[in-house]
Amino acid sequence: MVEFVLSCIYICIVLSSKFAEGEVRRFISDCLVACGASKENAAAHAEVVVAADVRGHYSHGLQRLDLYVCELREGATDGCALPRVVREAASSALVDGNNGLGTVVGNFCMDLAIEKARNTGIACVCTKGSNHYGIAGWYAIRASKQGLIGMSFTNAFPGVLATRAKEAFVGTNPISMAAPGKKSDNFELDMATSVVASGKVELALLKKESIPLGWMVDEKGQMTSDPSSAATSGILLPLGGTEMQSGYKGTGLGMMVEILCGILSGKCSA
Repeated sequence: MVEFVLSCIYICIVLSSKFAEGEVRRFISDCLVACGASKENAAAHAEVVVAADVRGHYSHGLQRLDLYVCELREGATDGCALPRVVREAASSALVDGNNGLGTVVGNFCMDLAIEKARNTGIACVCTKGSNHYGIAGWYAIRASKQGLIGMSFTNAFPGVLATRAKEAFVGTNPISMAAPGKKSDNFELDMATSVVASGKVELALLKKESIPLGWMVDEKGQMTSDPSSAATSGILLPLGGTEMQSGYKGTGLGMMVEILCGILSGKCSA
């Protein structure tokens, strides 16, 4: 089953095949279980992956399954791990994800934050020892559905050029926020602090399409429309683009997320 995951992903993208949500969730869950994840963790992870595609975040949906499968098979992620609270106060907590699936850790942290916020009015939960957790908006919306304002951030592997730098400085470091509105007229924000999510470059490569100039620079620091640069030494630009286009604002936002997620948790800063 696991061996044909990549082929299936490619077919779904290129041929625009359509499948029932439940069937896709089952397929994803079965793949993760076959790679060592527990059924409960696999089901939770599959739910977030499918939600990404349903919401149009194709860079974080089924396209990401190969990443999760490889990390499980290589032992880089523990598919059976459950997060634990390291220390906590009335309105805050530090969680150790125990190197588990990012979605399992993310759900645990947001649910804990919701519980604390109901008691004190506001809460902040930070985690270390986690992995790729899918779309950041999933967790902010999780709080919004409970009548609360939710925010979620995560740092990532360095792959974004800082203004006036020559090398990747921070990750795509997404920011998300969701607030409930009247009659389901909710506010929902989910954005990378880079010009574009790295998954969109990967999608362009799979579909053999070029990317717009302004997304990425090559190893010489020149703008490129070739998505294959990402596989070598290509680097994404920060939100805004070049310095003249206010790219320093994206750099600043990316650094903010790095401080909140990497440094504050005491683990894995870029």
